[in-house]
Amino acid sequence: MPDPHTLNADLHCHSTVSDGILSPRAVAERAHAGGVQLWSLTDHDEVGGQAEARAAAEALGMRYVPGVEISVTWAGQTVHIVGLRIDPFCPELIDGLAETRSGRARRARDIGDALAKVGIEGAYQGALKHVGNPDLISRTHFARWLVDQGYCATIGDVFSQYLSEGRPGYVGHRWAKLSEAIGWIRAAGGIAVMAHPGRYNYTDTQHDALFDEFTALGGGAVEVVTGSHTPDQYRRYANVASHYGLLASRGSDFHGPGEGRVELGALPPLPSTVTPVWHDW
Repeated sequence: MPDPHTLNADLHCHSTVSDGILSPRAVAERAHAGGVQLWSLTDHDEVGGQAEARAAAEALGMRYVPGVEISVTWAGQTVHIVGLRIDPFCPELIDGLAETRSGRARRARDIGDALAKVGIEGAYQGALKHVGNPDLISRTHFARWLVDQGYCATIGDVFSQYLSEGRPGYVGHRWAKLSEAIGWIRAAGGIAVMAHPGRYNYTDTQHDALFDEFTALGGGAVEVVTGSHTPDQYRRYANVASHYGLLASRGSDFHGPGEGRVELGALPPLPSTVTPVWHDW
């Protein structure tokens, strides 16, 4: 039997249905071109791209896993929980995601107003030009517009100068509770995955409390190899997976060509010490 660690899986990426640049079909084609064998589209708080993604993946001969990424507020910060192998038609999941999305338009207008106060006019209207799904306007859409207008060189610069907490364009938003997100995923028959935990700015005590609660609520996996983790974090979260008895996932968090650190299909394999989330699929 082939070693499941060698499977080229990418179980975290985005399309125009949320804050990605490419359509679900185009993301599938790019994943396939990058050598991805097992793929999931995990748009933010939205499953509207699942049918197109599955059809495109299967036409290309890739194995497809339905997915989603849910925004959660925990200890005053935003945490992302990926759901894999979900039923995208589950009413409880669909209703929960709709509730989570409902505050995004209001927050976007508030971001536009905040940026106007520091001399950046027209940001809300500009961000809308980058939006594929009006229900899912996000900070990334503002960042792309600000780069286009020459305010910053990169999306990362926009976040650090304008859109992260404490910066002039930051507007907070209360997302779903951790218990709600995991409950929706489990109701849809899926497995809940802690997304890119190396990105969260928690103390060691908070970090451990987050994983304690995640596992107690039925969370089943953690992203070990991701586009935003360093090699040291690959090792750290392989140890976290072992400590908590979690499966290990792998995903680029791809949003578009030229954005992010890793292209679809280009991640290193999972460490041999962990059990891949797909080991018995």
